[in-house]
Amino acid sequence: MQQEHIAAGKEIQKRTGKTFYLATRFLPRRVRHATHVLYGFFRIADEVVDDAAGVPPAEQAARLERLRAEALGEVEPTDPVLVAVQELAKRYDIAEEVDAFVDAMKTDIHTSRYESYVDLEEYMRGSAAAVGVMVTAIMEPDDVETALPHAIALGEAFQLTNFLRDVREDVVERDRIYIPQETLQAHGVSPEQVERLETSAGFRRAIAEELKRTEELYREGVAGIRYLPEDCQLPVLLAAVLYAEHHRLIRAQGYDVLTEEPSLSTPRKLWCLAKTRWHWHWNRDPEAVFRRVSAIPTLEADRSGSGHGEGVPTR
Repeated sequence: MQQEHIAAGKEIQKRTGKTFYLATRFLPRRVRHATHVLYGFFRIADEVVDDAAGVPPAEQAARLERLRAEALGEVEPTDPVLVAVQELAKRYDIAEEVDAFVDAMKTDIHTSRYESYVDLEEYMRGSAAAVGVMVTAIMEPDDVETALPHAIALGEAFQLTNFLRDVREDVVERDRIYIPQETLQAHGVSPEQVERLETSAGFRRAIAEELKRTEELYREGVAGIRYLPEDCQLPVLLAAVLYAEHHRLIRAQGYDVLTEEPSLSTPRKLWCLAKTRWHWHWNRDPEAVFRRVSAIPTLEADRSGSGHGEGVPTR
């Protein structure tokens, strides 16, 4: 990859993924540059469907197919990021995951609601899970088969956190609801209520339930960080701590993500970073550090119920 390719991806990541970019800075150069490129590709594809106001569905699909062809080397790329993605797809044998990711982006063209969590999982297989597989591939762990299931779980946890954080934005700007309809219905919430940004006791309970589901995935994902190369473990742990910190904000807002979108301040991010690095200096066990510094309740607290439920109406 040439420097111009890396710089193009880095600029996209700095502009659109500040939280992940902060953690990426701690990756070794051999992984950091490839991560910039992959993130740039993810955002380029994502923006085809996220910034699609007034663009017909057929045109969105055609743009994604063009991106697919460029990323896989089937046609000459027009973007420096896609030139580099071609190289990465061949070097790390991730063409299948690139394919799956583009398919997931195409799903966003015509799907704006998910009936069940199983349906949402199917979508995430092409988005979050594919991202987890690609990033793991460029890290080149010794035992890929052992590391992969954990990487997929962590990728899904990150994406679910984004869904929970961005409920308001997704509804207002894209008419999408990623919270499973079955969860909303179980708590007496209709899609129309969410579309009108009406917070209720039932809605807050639904968010609390999905938060708990997401936190199970964090535990599973962080348990696999030990299988990554040593120079990649702290950056991945930092990303997990930073993303999970949104859960603290969501709970502090009483699970109301419709009135105001929770947002991490720069001082809070830097505090999380410093705290994690300090504990990592004394204990190189990713799970132990995550339990100590993250917003995710321990499994024992989760089972007892003491880690959840703050501010959630019971009726």
